[in-house]
Amino acid sequence: MVKYPKMREELLETLRSLADREYQHKVWLEGDYPPGIECDSFDEAVHFLYDDTVLAENPDAAIGVIIEDEKEASLMSAVCQAIDLVFEVLGTEVSDEEYIKSAEWTMVVEAALKALQVMEVRSQIAVKI
Repeated sequence: MVKYPKMREELLETLRSLADREYQHKVWLEGDYPPGIECDSFDEAVHFLYDDTVLAENPDAAIGVIIEDEKEASLMSAVCQAIDLVFEVLGTEVSDEEYIKSAEWTMVVEAALKALQVMEVRSQIAVKI
């Protein structure tokens, strides 16, 4: 269990967007938002991970708050490290299109997908308990 389950759900939504290239193209590049979503972009994901939470800086500090344990902290660290690499190569001022078309972006998608798969299963188990 985590202290802020709604914030955890926001984290899962962020991971879903980072893990899905089709979503990124449709929503981030074309602006074709799904029902209930008014705005989404890579910038939104970065703000959540780097500004709104401690996940990029110190994921262990989020244990019990929005992530469950060291395994999830490690997975989130991998996601943020992949994003950091993209920023090191491309900088922080390019378009979403340039980010998602970069060779380094694959690492972001893969790390986010791995984290999402583990965390969604755990969230489903927690709901059943």
